[in-house]
Amino acid sequence: MSNSKALATRPLFPEARAILDAHFDTEYWMQPERIPRAELLRRVADKDALVCLLTEKVDEDLLAAAPKLRAVATVSVGYDNIDVAACSRHNVVATNTPGVLDETTADLTWALIMAVARRLIEGDSWMRAGTWPGWELDQMLGGDVWGKTLGIIGFGRIGRRVARRALGFQMRVLYHSSSRAPVETERELNAEFAAIDRVLRESDFVTLHVPLRPGTRHLISTAALAKMKPTAYLINTTRGPVVDEAALVEALDRKQIAGAALDVYENEPKVHAGLIARRDVVLAPHIGSATIETRTKMAVMAANNVVAVFEGRCPPNALNAEALVR
Repeated sequence: MSNSKALATRPLFPEARAILDAHFDTEYWMQPERIPRAELLRRVADKDALVCLLTEKVDEDLLAAAPKLRAVATVSVGYDNIDVAACSRHNVVATNTPGVLDETTADLTWALIMAVARRLIEGDSWMRAGTWPGWELDQMLGGDVWGKTLGIIGFGRIGRRVARRALGFQMRVLYHSSSRAPVETERELNAEFAAIDRVLRESDFVTLHVPLRPGTRHLISTAALAKMKPTAYLINTTRGPVVDEAALVEALDRKQIAGAALDVYENEPKVHAGLIARRDVVLAPHIGSATIETRTKMAVMAANNVVAVFEGRCPPNALNAEALVR
């Protein structure tokens, strides 16, 4: 493996670099801006492994430009940046980094719930502007969180951790998912399975935790938003295209819902212009997993994934394990 070459499209963290450098002749993209597409194609041409982010597309063109490539590791749970079928055709093992960011993303989900319900960002801006006149009885009124109904769409690892945190707020939890959770899980989390329409109709907070697939793109549409309460809030920490942002802006304009808090966007890094100036929307820059501990674990996992391929092992997070045995 000592003669194998790897390319990382970011400097990564020291712990991950130590793993890669012990097994590969590793080249890192060190510039602050993202690696340009043409530069990526040029640099990957003689590489055996690629460690990338969601911002880099691994498609037929890249795979054709890198005939030696055997492993691609994205430092993310989402992997719609990777054409997995194309990787399989080229005998390239693709991997992601699930699991390590579940608790951290659940924390961020709750930060957004609290921020939008209690108008925290709006209040912070008012204070920094130096124009706050002092306390008033009807000033900056938001909505309670405790005792309300939390609707969770997508009840996998992150969705269940969000539900666990709701226990401390004595919330009623409704959830919808592609498959129902075991009865003991529902009992433990005080969560009730329901049709998605019911979750939308009855919830005070609707939080999204589904993967991005053809069936979940624009899952939150004009029709879905129309079913929500006018006092309800939408939270998205999963993938941006799950929400139709134009429909969301229209729903907010019509006061069909009370507000939204978003960490991901339909056309990242761009944000729909209609969301920018709104006081009833909290906008975070895709920081669901952004803690030192979690991002380090993600980078280490990605590094270990590519090492496993070159040691003849199947990475635990392989998206197309069949490519390893071809």
